[in-house]
Amino acid sequence: MGQKSRKEQIEEMLALEPGDSFLRYGLAMEYVSAGEDEQAARQFAELIARDPDYVPAYLQAGQTLIRLGQDEEARQILQTGITTASRKGDEHAAGEMMGFLQAIGD
Repeated sequence: MGQKSRKEQIEEMLALEPGDSFLRYGLAMEYVSAGEDEQAARQFAELIARDPDYVPAYLQAGQTLIRLGQDEEARQILQTGITTASRKGDEHAAGEMMGFLQAIGD
């Protein structure tokens, strides 16, 4: 039997530690890398629901939703992410999200 993919390894670890935000983010990013944006969006949504202070998830979720053509959902996620990042003192992330928010317009 061959070696497991990184996605499979992360899924196994996540099964043991479902609340691990870093693992869930890693799994979502594996889906992004594979071009599986719907799966990625589900993982980002789960991550944000479990850990609403995990700032990187908002930017990636917003980008993923934009690729899926879900601009209104992306706008909401990015706005929440900007608020969260600002509250946590992460102005760089807030600025990045503001750029994406401006790119999709009002």
